[in-house]
Amino acid sequence: MITGGIDSSRIQAMIAQLKAHATKPDLQPPVIATEPAAVPKADFQDALKKSLDAVNASQQEAEGMSKRFAMGDDSVSLSDVMIAQQKASINFQGAIQVRNKLVSAYHDIMNMQV
Repeated sequence: MITGGIDSSRIQAMIAQLKAHATKPDLQPPVIATEPAAVPKADFQDALKKSLDAVNASQQEAEGMSKRFAMGDDSVSLSDVMIAQQKASINFQGAIQVRNKLVSAYHDIMNMQV
């Protein structure tokens, strides 16, 4: 019997498979971690470089899409170009805000009494 485009016998077969799988005992013992996994330390320089590279990549992508659209490439729509440019702009504004905070923190540290 087909209900709403789905064969009910297939649904019953899937439910039977799920029930059969749920009743099978696990053959492998559970893995118990005795030591926490070593988390690599996040280096500020690497994080900053990665974020700046991501900003640069988004700007390059937006510029490339803009050029392709201007050359008449039918695979690039105006809306895609505008979205890519807005993403690049938002990423750049975020990078500027981070830079401003870093400069402000630098000035605060330099003005501290020792």
